[in-house]
Amino acid sequence: MRITTRIAGASIAAAAAMALAVGPAFAADSWVSANLKPVAGNGVQGSGTAQVTVSGTQIKVEMAATGLLPDQPHAAHIHYGETARHECPTLGDDTNGDHHLNTTEGGPAYGDIVVSLTKTGDTSPKSGLAVDRFDTAPGGKISYERGSITVTPAVATEVASGEAAIVIHGVDYNKDGKYSGSTKSDLDPSLPTEATDPALCGVLVAAPTGGMHTGGGMAGTTNTNGMLLAVGGVALVAAAGSGAVAARRQRARG
Repeated sequence: MRITTRIAGASIAAAAAMALAVGPAFAADSWVSANLKPVAGNGVQGSGTAQVTVSGTQIKVEMAATGLLPDQPHAAHIHYGETARHECPTLGDDTNGDHHLNTTEGGPAYGDIVVSLTKTGDTSPKSGLAVDRFDTAPGGKISYERGSITVTPAVATEVASGEAAIVIHGVDYNKDGKYSGSTKSDLDPSLPTEATDPALCGVLVAAPTGGMHTGGGMAGTTNTNGMLLAVGGVALVAAAGSGAVAARRQRARG
């Protein structure tokens, strides 16, 4: 009977170890979302929403916006900066006094580009001005969805932290229906500043732990602790039951 007891104890210990070992396999995805609002001073009347799902080192981005300059390419990015304020810029960031905000002036608020939200191809900061691969906002609207965007572990952590921001660029100060004007872009002097100045911005906010992802622009994080405890408990109960049955059989034979 002592042998059977030891076997039962070993089974319980093995089951407990298995329950702990499977923990990383159930690592939760996380979701962050943002309400996109007009950047101060840049004359945009639009709005939008964005949601980013983080799964390891891959992200999925879903974004919708209205009120943008129709039928023109709108560069869009996820921005983050270690020393940034993790917010959208205000007119207090207007360092050159022109009552508008260019991308560089917005940098202290939202940081540098970490992901380029292109429709195809590369999504790194190198594609930050890949004009031919960004949404052109037919009718002034953007409806964007792209999954399996591979990022570095650091960027995945930054996005999931609730401190990164989504910024859509492209404005029309003179209301002529195109990117024009004599003022050049701070990012590319071959482009007018209208083509790259920020239009809409929103911080990707993480929901409180235990929040539910609804698929409708809400943020949340799936909490798998309960599931892991349940799995471990079932394994332990099953092992204990097997041990008890073995003990009864041993007593019956003895």
